[in-house]
Amino acid sequence: MKYKRILSGMQPSGKLHLGNYFGALKNWVSLQDEFECYFFIADWHALSSLYEDPQRIKEYSFEVAIDWLSAGLDPEKSTIFVQSEIPEHAELHLILSMMVPVPWLERNPTYKEKKDEIKNVDMSSYGFLGYPVLQTADIVLYKADYVPVGIDQAPHLELSREIVRRFNKLYNKKVFIEPGAKISDIPKLGGIDGRKMSKTYDNAIFLSDNEKLVRKKVQSMLTDPARARREDPGDPQVCNLYPFHKIYSSQAMQDEIASDCKTAKIGCGDCKKMLSQTMIEGMRPMMEKRQEILSRPGEVQEILREGTLKAHAVAKSTLELAKQTMKLK
Repeated sequence: MKYKRILSGMQPSGKLHLGNYFGALKNWVSLQDEFECYFFIADWHALSSLYEDPQRIKEYSFEVAIDWLSAGLDPEKSTIFVQSEIPEHAELHLILSMMVPVPWLERNPTYKEKKDEIKNVDMSSYGFLGYPVLQTADIVLYKADYVPVGIDQAPHLELSREIVRRFNKLYNKKVFIEPGAKISDIPKLGGIDGRKMSKTYDNAIFLSDNEKLVRKKVQSMLTDPARARREDPGDPQVCNLYPFHKIYSSQAMQDEIASDCKTAKIGCGDCKKMLSQTMIEGMRPMMEKRQEILSRPGEVQEILREGTLKAHAVAKSTLELAKQTMKLK
């Protein structure tokens, strides 16, 4: 039986947090048994925000690999590799960039979102504007059938599909596959301060945090702003803690917390103590696996090396076909 192929990647622009895990990584782990999976560390993409301090990318790349393996990505089931180790990504990006109209890139919704979100770095570079072209090269090099995304991210994939259609029409051959969106439900998790959980906002609970740090961060989390006093009734639906209870706490505990919060039977401090306990219990297997992996760093490098070799063979074959179709060879 031939499995459909999945491809996705993450930028090593900092440590991974719970938003990354529940937004993508947890889903990747479950996809390994249903699809042929290719997952890559998008270190060239990370240059768009770390170009002033690029040496950090190598450090972050290794950390991302450890987080992936700790979370359950299995090199026996998935091909795990580093983008910059495969030069075909850059070459196909260059080729595609010659035929992509600038207005296509300027209307990309992510372009404005990221520019608004990242304030401490000048994001007005050519590389950042053109990142969807590199993203398209990343996808089509591996003839991916699907890219896993949340429902709100699906429109972003349409630009890659447009680029594929333009190339195939220009050269009258179906060289590249139009990638489909593999939609998954992504829980909306706020950071410690209630804003979107992000490395940029310094409000994240990281996958690498130890138990003590997790407790400290949960204790500092923003709760229902209308609940000024202990005896005031609260609203779990506007509290930053409750979405995490929905993930980590049992249904019975969720129901009890919701009821007791609304009647002021418990205070926010009580709620935080309960969440700290269930969150740590939920994260503990990953914490333990991480320590095990850290004791054998050479194995991580070997996994990346083997995955990169396998991915390179696929990318090389696809680029050769594209260049032959264009009569460049």
